[in-house]
Amino acid sequence: MVAVPTLSDDSAVQSEHFDVLIVGAGISGVGGAYHLSTQCPEKRFVVLEALESFGGTWLMHRYPGIRSDSDLYTFGYRFKPWTGAPIATASEIRQYMGDVIDENDLDRHIRYHHKILSANWSSAKHLWTVDVANTDTGAALRFTTNFLWMCQGYYRHREGYTPKWPGMDEFEGRIVHPQTWPENFDYRDKRVVVIGSGATAATIVPAMANDCAHITVLQRSPTYFWTGSNSNELADTLRELEIDEVWIHEIVRRKILHDQEMVARLAFDQPEFIAKELIEGVRALLPDGYDVEKHFTPRYRPWRQRLAFVPDGDLFAGIASGKASMVTDEISHFTTTGIALKSGELLEADIIVTATGFNLSVLGDIAFSIDDAAVDFADTVTYRGMMFTGVPNLLWVFGYFRASWTLRADLIGDLVCRLLHYMDDHGYVSVTPALRPEDHDMPLLSWMDPENFNPNYLMRSMHLLPKRGDKPEWQHTQDYWIEKDALPSVDLEDGCLIYR
Repeated sequence: MVAVPTLSDDSAVQSEHFDVLIVGAGISGVGGAYHLSTQCPEKRFVVLEALESFGGTWLMHRYPGIRSDSDLYTFGYRFKPWTGAPIATASEIRQYMGDVIDENDLDRHIRYHHKILSANWSSAKHLWTVDVANTDTGAALRFTTNFLWMCQGYYRHREGYTPKWPGMDEFEGRIVHPQTWPENFDYRDKRVVVIGSGATAATIVPAMANDCAHITVLQRSPTYFWTGSNSNELADTLRELEIDEVWIHEIVRRKILHDQEMVARLAFDQPEFIAKELIEGVRALLPDGYDVEKHFTPRYRPWRQRLAFVPDGDLFAGIASGKASMVTDEISHFTTTGIALKSGELLEADIIVTATGFNLSVLGDIAFSIDDAAVDFADTVTYRGMMFTGVPNLLWVFGYFRASWTLRADLIGDLVCRLLHYMDDHGYVSVTPALRPEDHDMPLLSWMDPENFNPNYLMRSMHLLPKRGDKPEWQHTQDYWIEKDALPSVDLEDGCLIYR
């Protein structure tokens, strides 16, 4: 480990102390603040957010049609009923989060324009010192805290991932990544090519199709899609019966999770059956004779990558109407007027949208250190996908891929509060995951099993992530239906956690 530069101890740098410091005011951070305020009201805490407001992804992403790809009955918080359509727009999600902040008086805990530069743990003081830049005023700030709760997500907000194709500099039109969508960007009557066919492309294409001259989805290989009405029949029926919204939220949430578990299990046990059902569901929404085998029959097993939900089949309606089209091919190079494909075809374009994913960020790319020696998280082993061997009093919220992110944020919120109470009850000031004697011969594997889940952004960045073991304590199982029972019953005295 090497020394990490930090701000000097100049007395001009203001310092504040909090029992808990939450990083990020997105869906995880706001949820964490709620859990702390309700389960640990004795704790003094602060939420530091680099952006100008709350929302995280739902504030940063402003491309056309931005919406959730998870239903809000499960993506919404356990404690706050969702009353709208299952698939929600970014503004609806931010309104929901704003209601949580207002109803629970959380705003007084949140500091905006606070970008964290570094965090150093002192073994002598049992404290994290967090150096911060105020992006509004330029002021250097310092915070100390007993416990760091990392809720900043898992990708870099400031830039998306765009491969470097030959000839990109020659293209005379505009190249745009959805993550950095220009304000008031005019694409009316333009020829648009969207590279990529994941959830982002499935959102952008139907939102833009009516205003473009034509919009083309260019994919290297097909993606699994599933479709359905953007409504919930059970919720609508319960509302007709004037059932309380709290009950509706819980009942509908449980029904959705039950159905999702069945699909997830079938994807492993009967992948051919699930694949056929998904593909036939798409075929039913396209014109007779459409080449579904070429454009909508993936090469991988269902759920090895996230399923993209298309509410009301709007993407396929665009294709059926002729406003949108699919091209399955590989890029040879860019030209002055578009994209040359390896098949020899040329796609003419005025605008090229690179819906090609994002860059994974490990704990916000913050410079972490312990006693001024840098921490490389790739050298650690994860404890239950949330803490790291050798790193005290730090926890990272990393949600689910096959279920809604917020499900795990709520479970972790409960666990953090239980852990803090446990430490207080026993007079402990630090907690550090460490391999037990019986774990030392355990094989250390990549953060995620590529045979289980292998999206490109994860594969590109696996070398940056902590290792996992072959025991449940030392991995992120990515299975909500196991963790919903396992995490609340975690034994805090099983030897995996070392207290001081």
